[in-house]
Amino acid sequence: MESSEYKTDLAKLVEVNGTERWSVFQRLRELEIPCWCEPNQPLRVYLSDTIATVQFWSVSRQQSASRQELVLWLEQCWQIN
Repeated sequence: MESSEYKTDLAKLVEVNGTERWSVFQRLRELEIPCWCEPNQPLRVYLSDTIATVQFWSVSRQQSASRQELVLWLEQCWQIN
């Protein structure tokens, strides 16, 4: 699907810059979240619902957070009742 096929009035269109964009792009494609990336342009992600938004947040956080931050986050998740 081309970027012009998405209705931005129904969802959020997010852009990801930087070196992590290709790994984020690959993972989002695996999760079947619509996204596209053209040469020398930011990754664009179409977030149409809450699940896609949370998955995008998780994927992008894994790429941008340090190992220690991710360990602390996981430990906090285990403590939540």
